[in-house]
Amino acid sequence: MEVEWIEDLVVLAQYKSFSRAAEARNLTQSGFSRRIQGLEQWVGADLVDRSSYPLSLTPAGLLFKEAAEGILRKLFDTRSIIRNDERLQGPGLKIAAGHTLSVSFLPAWLNALNQRFSELRARVVPTNVHDSILMLVNGNCELMLAYHHPELALHLDPTRYEYLTVGYDLFMPVRRVAKRANGQDRLPGTARQPVPLIGYTSTTYFARCLALVLRRRGNTAVLQPYFESDMAEVLKKMALTSNGIAWLPRSLIDDELASGALEPAGEQRWTLDLELRLYRDRNNASPLLAQLWAHMQGSQPAA
Repeated sequence: MEVEWIEDLVVLAQYKSFSRAAEARNLTQSGFSRRIQGLEQWVGADLVDRSSYPLSLTPAGLLFKEAAEGILRKLFDTRSIIRNDERLQGPGLKIAAGHTLSVSFLPAWLNALNQRFSELRARVVPTNVHDSILMLVNGNCELMLAYHHPELALHLDPTRYEYLTVGYDLFMPVRRVAKRANGQDRLPGTARQPVPLIGYTSTTYFARCLALVLRRRGNTAVLQPYFESDMAEVLKKMALTSNGIAWLPRSLIDDELASGALEPAGEQRWTLDLELRLYRDRNNASPLLAQLWAHMQGSQPAA
């Protein structure tokens, strides 16, 4: 039994719907249902009356939920005490962000903020999208920075989590300029000359972005994968030192494009516009976070 399962039951009691509760918990409905079933197996009784609509908790479920809410309050209160002891000295914020954004966007953005909030201290935690969301949902950070595309939404509950748009990026295919092999490494490729692909592991957000690009183009690209990684920085290194193309966010390769070390490996139709969103929990009562948020609301970038 895990704490998340108890939180699942509390949310299910609130929404009275597996689909809505699963969306609020950023889970698939099937995954959410399995967790509720796992909790029922641990308790040894049915906690949810699935024969009614909207669904309701059984007497055992109501009894368990009442006890669980008290346990959760004590756990979270204790966690808050521990976290306060572990905070940065002085006013500070913990920010969860993807590895690429931690390198390409956050340094300049934080430097700009420091001109307004001179005493601001930030602790950046580079991680993947899934773990960033968990950090925000579990209260392990004040801010979460992530890429967004309308067709690849993160499904955070808008009633609890709000966002600001802090920038834009372009997901684009690139190749090194020197030592090309007769144009082989340029889209769309052919059956006789497929394009060598420096790609992402399937569980990453950028892999989903690439799949969307190819789907929009009717999967007409002829690609031959020969290397993959879950980090865009690694793909960038490979693109600079080997034949093949890699889809990378422009913010990560601005210097290489300007110097001529990398160049576009396809037309505009092979790119994807991305939004940079900064999320916070509306329930977070930090005065510094509220002040920072109000400042950023007045300085959002134009599309």
